[in-house]
Amino acid sequence: MTTELHETDPKGTTATMDKGPGHNYDATTITVLKGLDAVRRRPAMYIGDIGQRGLHHMVYEVVDNSVDEAMAGYCDQVTVEIGKDNSITVTDNGRGIPVEIHPEQKVSALEVVMTTLHAGGKFDHDSYKVSGGLHGVGVSVVNALSEWCWVEVTREGIVHRQEYRRGVPVEPVKPSGKGKKNGTKTSFYPDVEIFSKIEFKFDIVASRLRELAFLNQGLTIDLIDHRTDKEVSFKYKGGLGAFVEYLNENKTPVFSKPISFQKEKENVFVEVAIQYNDGYAESVYSYVNNINTIEGGTHLTGFRTALTRSINNYAMKYNLLKREKENLSLIGDDSREGLTAVISVRVRDPQFEGQTKTKLGNSEVKGIVESICNDNLSSYFEENPSVAKKIVEKLVMAAAAREAARKAKELTRRKTALDTAALPGKLADCSQSDPESCEIYIVEGDSAGGSAQQGRDRRYQAILPLKGKILNVEKARIDKILGNDEVRTLITAIGCGIREDFDASKARYHKIIIMTDADVDGSHIRTLILTFFFRYMRELIDLGYIYIAQPPLYRLKHGKTETYAYSDDERDRLLKKMPDTGVNIQRYKGLGEMNPEQLWKTTMDPETRTLLQVALDDAAEADHLFTKLMGDEVGPRREFIEQNAQYVRNLDI
Repeated sequence: MTTELHETDPKGTTATMDKGPGHNYDATTITVLKGLDAVRRRPAMYIGDIGQRGLHHMVYEVVDNSVDEAMAGYCDQVTVEIGKDNSITVTDNGRGIPVEIHPEQKVSALEVVMTTLHAGGKFDHDSYKVSGGLHGVGVSVVNALSEWCWVEVTREGIVHRQEYRRGVPVEPVKPSGKGKKNGTKTSFYPDVEIFSKIEFKFDIVASRLRELAFLNQGLTIDLIDHRTDKEVSFKYKGGLGAFVEYLNENKTPVFSKPISFQKEKENVFVEVAIQYNDGYAESVYSYVNNINTIEGGTHLTGFRTALTRSINNYAMKYNLLKREKENLSLIGDDSREGLTAVISVRVRDPQFEGQTKTKLGNSEVKGIVESICNDNLSSYFEENPSVAKKIVEKLVMAAAAREAARKAKELTRRKTALDTAALPGKLADCSQSDPESCEIYIVEGDSAGGSAQQGRDRRYQAILPLKGKILNVEKARIDKILGNDEVRTLITAIGCGIREDFDASKARYHKIIIMTDADVDGSHIRTLILTFFFRYMRELIDLGYIYIAQPPLYRLKHGKTETYAYSDDERDRLLKKMPDTGVNIQRYKGLGEMNPEQLWKTTMDPETRTLLQVALDDAAEADHLFTKLMGDEVGPRREFIEQNAQYVRNLDI
């Protein structure tokens, strides 16, 4: 899980029309953007944003081309290098981009691919049966947003090279030497005119490369960081089974070896791996042509339907659903308790939908995945009865806990997003009812809650004080979670329910801001709340609704002048600008030490505050980290602390 700087006005802004000089709307006002100009004018349309996420997306676009070669069966080695200057070089041993003269464009096909949107070999099914790059915009976008870029292609023993400056070729493609193996080598440096900060994070790049290696069995991906001489190599012969074992690394599996199978049917290739652990959270990840479908889709629906049906059929066949004189039946939520699974499909013409365009919509895929999973799971259960019985035993306990939690869950349900009758008494709600303009501060303790209530703008800011630390949901079953007063209060206030009742459209606030003290306890509380959101309301994170407030650490006062510092470095910089004497420095240990006016001015006023928006760059890696930090296994957590202790700041003594 990562956070990125986000500053915004929750009340929104209204676009006004400038009727100054040149306001006439006629043919002369129509601008035609040629070549890659459109990309440079609106880069966020192509890479998401021009911050850290968009910067790293540039790497993924080039790597995806190499991985497409691997999926087509022509590449088994990809090397990614981060240069000392933060340039990126990607090398593969695929077929190499064609360099012959394009019959229509009259220039080398390499130049067409590198400088033209919607140009590539992904549109027919001869060159690539399936691919992740569907629209032909990837590498040309990277070229357009790079200060410099060059490509070397080796085909039939000859190396061809072309260089570019901000997407424009320096000279035509020409031979530059001889080479033994076919392949493509692309190097680029992001443009400082586009990106404010160019610094690639080794761990972020490594996470995506690890994921691609899991999804493409037998593919070797090397990552070399020349800034630190750090190197790592990813290759997994076990494919998705190895992926599931990695995700369950810090958990206790119910059975030792993941259930895995793969099959192609009607031109759809399906690969699945599952393993249950003794925890309670569901960790299911789905992919289409190596694209992480974070919103799921028809392939995920088919898998879930088959899983529940297969387990129920086996349990009923062998009379395994009886427990303490009651007959239970397993529903979808029961069958997914403690489940870790990865579903990967390869589809020729995937149709994506949803808010992030990562939800598979092909209706025919549901039936194909469901049929393959039904057949393989049913066969596995019959051939491995000891494993099947362990799974059923765990899920029967889940069903019993669900029944025990039913009454508690009723307290968290809301008839409509505007129904305030059931809202918790400690919630100081806002007067507006439009979720898009409303925000809620989840505050640590009654003292800070009181200051926040007095300092807020009552029109659109709600305050929910929580008492102490909420339950660690990573270690608790649903009945205990819904029996916890603070968790139940949180669910009720937000209004969108959890599990099968979850509906993000019913969220009463589109800004949910976690505001805790800047100390160890505050950090722990924040982590517990984030764990809850990740496990039970993750779609709110995907939608960008979750934020972290940034209260100041220091108040520097000289005479009547007050200045606030949000870090030790900022404090030191401010002190250098102040007189040598007479400066009073106050270190805030808690939000309650600030009066309402100070809290509003520093942390709650949209005009001056800084918020961190919580975002998931890699959901699978976030899952792995949450389990390590919040799960039952002590060893991995101790190892993490030992490795990262050197980076700790502001530790209370």
